[in-house]
Amino acid sequence: MSESAKPRMAVIGLGSMGFGMATSLRRAGFEVTGCDVSADSVARFVADGGKGAKSPAEAAKHADIVVSVVVNAAQTEAILFGSNGVAETLPKGAVFISSATMDPDVARRLAKQLEASGRHYLDAPISGGAQRAAQGELTILASGSPAAFAKARPALDVMAAKLYELGDAAGQGAAFKMINQLLAGVHIAAASEAMAFAAKQGLDIRKVYEVITASAGNSWMFENRMPHVLDGDYTPRSAVEIFVKDLGIIQDMARNARFPVPVSAAALQMFLMTSAAGMGRDDDASVARMYARVTGTKLPGDK
Repeated sequence: MSESAKPRMAVIGLGSMGFGMATSLRRAGFEVTGCDVSADSVARFVADGGKGAKSPAEAAKHADIVVSVVVNAAQTEAILFGSNGVAETLPKGAVFISSATMDPDVARRLAKQLEASGRHYLDAPISGGAQRAAQGELTILASGSPAAFAKARPALDVMAAKLYELGDAAGQGAAFKMINQLLAGVHIAAASEAMAFAAKQGLDIRKVYEVITASAGNSWMFENRMPHVLDGDYTPRSAVEIFVKDLGIIQDMARNARFPVPVSAAALQMFLMTSAAGMGRDDDASVARMYARVTGTKLPGDK
């Protein structure tokens, strides 16, 4: 396909994930327009060679594919149907790729509303972090109509190292992502508990990290997040508030399904406690700091 024949792209939300996704698309030869509530983020994208827009409606005006990379369902709905929203200008037959983590019922409702207007909706939560986003190596958990997949395919092929096609209607991708988030939140909380407990025992926590990552107690989250604790660096790669939100969604889903989720409920309380102590915008490994503060345990970086 020649460059002139490539679909025109818009990326709404140029945070750590969205900026990387937008740059990976541009690097693959797509014309990409970026939009964000932060003018600085848009200016940075323009300086990097992309185009900028002041509103979702402006970004979507000539787009074949819109990728929405925002935090939650409320922001996604505002981008779609709010003032200066995508639905005002997106051409008929274009596709809206929603990457936010949200309740599957909300994904189904948004898809139904957009599809009724003659556009396509692909429910496509993402996993992998900012670095993999910039490299075009995300895991994408997608569901939607065959037409939505067909329209979105050029962008998906560039953004994803692993694309899971999980059903022919919106909501399935969201549900898969919530199962992942249940485990991710529990694993971070458990890793934080274990590392703080090890410090309380007077163990060399760098040696603890070495031993656990070579043993059966390891998890991807232990291996990925506990170096932040070892370094005393809680610069947010993924913030505590993300898991306050996501584990909260799990509780809502479980309550509606009359399904007990006591382990994730306990993890949610630890993230809530960490947020309440003023660390909500810090890295999610800050749960270890909360354990340390409650128990008078010293961790690296403590004054």
